[in-house]
Amino acid sequence: MFQKITLILLLLAIVSCKNSESNEKDKIKSANWLLGKWETKTADGTLSESWKQLNDSTFQGESFFIKNKDTLHFETIKLQQKREELFYYAKVKGQDNDKPVPFKMTIATEKQLVFENPKHDYPQKINYNQITKDSMIAEISGVQLGKPTSEKFGMKKIE
Repeated sequence: MFQKITLILLLLAIVSCKNSESNEKDKIKSANWLLGKWETKTADGTLSESWKQLNDSTFQGESFFIKNKDTLHFETIKLQQKREELFYYAKVKGQDNDKPVPFKMTIATEKQLVFENPKHDYPQKINYNQITKDSMIAEISGVQLGKPTSEKFGMKKIE
């Protein structure tokens, strides 16, 4: 009897660990629709953002804003799942001592991802909304110079 109980408990522990392990990687899967290259062209220039999957817990991205042939903005981005939490790390050369700034995911639905860092100067919130399979709106927002500010970027998937 004791052996049967021990065996059942051991099997339950193994099954629960497997479920927990697979659930841990599920949050990054909610961002699969981001993978690929996105772009928007305006009179001010071209904004491009591209994402690729490095492994089952990390996506890597880059964002460029180019006017004529000058790169006015460049940032590297990493989306990484740590245990059951998903983080968005933005690194802009010449800002924040060239260190990545973490934003924790606060909302994840089938078509929306929201990341927040209330301690960051600006933005404090990064929001991705999938409109269709090939279009999205990326928005940064927060308080800048004492005023609520937000910027929206409609983007089309090109790859």
